Amino acid sequence: MSDGMRYHQGVAAEEAVIRHYMALGAEVLGTRCRTAAGEIDLVFKRAGEVLFVEVKARARHVAAAAALSARQQARIFAAAEIWLAEAGYSTLTPCRFDVATVDGQGTVEVLENAFGG
Repeated sequence: MSDGMRYHQGVAAEEAVIRHYMALGAEVLGTRCRTAAGEIDLVFKRAGEVLFVEVKARARHVAAAAALSARQQARIFAAAEIWLAEAGYSTLTPCRFDVATVDGQGTVEVLENAFGG
């Protein structure tokens, strides 16, 4: 798969995940947020909690729990700490780290609280 196709597949997956979270009443705070520690795919706020969401697009169904390595989790956590500080949030702000997978049919699966710091 070319980089261009992979990019468009990733954008389509992110859009599907955004629709999913918005249907649950979440507000989009950021997309593809770049920090010194890396990128956070999506950031939402819902019921006073900041949700950091890693999106994985897959041609076939892959369980969200198997989508991230420990190294990737650490990178996302570090990026989230930076994002919170830069966005003016307190270190005591309730946060959650989710992983969302989107298969080739557009089916979204979310693993809430997939990992923590």
